[in-house]
Amino acid sequence: MAEIKVRENGPYLVIGEDVTLVDWNGNAYPVERRPFALCRCGASENRPFCDGSHKTVGFQATEAAPAADSAE
Repeated sequence: MAEIKVRENGPYLVIGEDVTLVDWNGNAYPVERRPFALCRCGASENRPFCDGSHKTVGFQATEAAPAADSAE
């Protein structure tokens, strides 16, 4: 099973061995290592993969999953 973690002010971290990353034409990207990170800031020189550029451009994300309702 794959898991995608949204990193605070960083990339999407894709965890799992049975994951294929494909472009809009259906062509698979070579994935050298696992887990791998996908760029979320748009500044990576290695898109769609993260190269750490979010740190230098000051990327700040605002989205987060809703907190679990503890009243249920």
